Amino acid sequence: MFAMIAGLLLGMLAGCGRQAEPDAVRVGGLKGPTSMGLVFLQEQARDGQAAQEYTFTMAVSADELLPLMIKGELDIALIPANVASVLYNKTEGGISVIDINTLGVLYLVSGDNTVDSMESLRGRTIYLTGRGTTPDYVLQYLLKVNGIDLSECTLEYRSEATEVAALLAEQPQAVGLLPQPFVTVACARNEALGVALDLNEQWELAQGEGGSSMVTGVTVVRNAFLQEYPEAVGRFLEEHAASVLSIQEDPDQGAVLVTAAGIVAEEPIARQAISRCNITYIDGAEMRQALSGYLQVLFEQDPAAVGGALPGEDFYYIP
Repeated sequence: MFAMIAGLLLGMLAGCGRQAEPDAVRVGGLKGPTSMGLVFLQEQARDGQAAQEYTFTMAVSADELLPLMIKGELDIALIPANVASVLYNKTEGGISVIDINTLGVLYLVSGDNTVDSMESLRGRTIYLTGRGTTPDYVLQYLLKVNGIDLSECTLEYRSEATEVAALLAEQPQAVGLLPQPFVTVACARNEALGVALDLNEQWELAQGEGGSSMVTGVTVVRNAFLQEYPEAVGRFLEEHAASVLSIQEDPDQGAVLVTAAGIVAEEPIARQAISRCNITYIDGAEMRQALSGYLQVLFEQDPAAVGGALPGEDFYYIP
């Protein structure tokens, strides 16, 4: 009996020296730019070359991923920046942002070469998706800071980016606001079209030095998972950063993987889109500065855009 008890105590003491590890880190991503930087890590995980086990869930809409995060069926998710704030509010601080994975992917597209500045939009009709969505808020903010009242131009809304792209194909002299990779697809299919304005650049001009960035996608973690498995989250961050670097340095192989993941249908389109999607990896204090200012702008446009309230300091994970 004494030997059995002694053995159990030794086992417990040995266990105390080891960090508990999850069977696998469950990661959710969207079939869009926010997940492009993940594809090299996905390939490594498939080949058993990653530092830990992963399972990946790819979705078309953030609406598919949010319930999985809330129910604890995903540990990490790559989602739109404003949706992360909504999720934070919905879970009463149950998630944290661990990195920014995509900066601005919005572009004004037109075949009219007189559209070359925000000022040139005065008096124009601009076609875009979704009233009360992020593209809408970003465009309205940029018009406002450039001194253009909404009464001085017309915003025509369509339900999907494909509808805006189809309209531009028929009317190349029109002006449309599109995200990548729809920009690349539209321009590839109609040589009359081109990028008139990069709204990422326009945002930076509006914010000035030391201002916020236009943030498209962020990576979030359930705080319960972070608290239980901090080392697993740390390894994910290292491998995510390396995966982003890989797609930046090898866009040709990246295009193969992006196509295989079903993010973009054709490799030539994927190859062009990768360089224009502002795929990035930003964490820590730089992440907080870039993201907090962006959410502040959205909040000022409409508090509902960020879930009714700006997230607290605990929203930003700074190791």
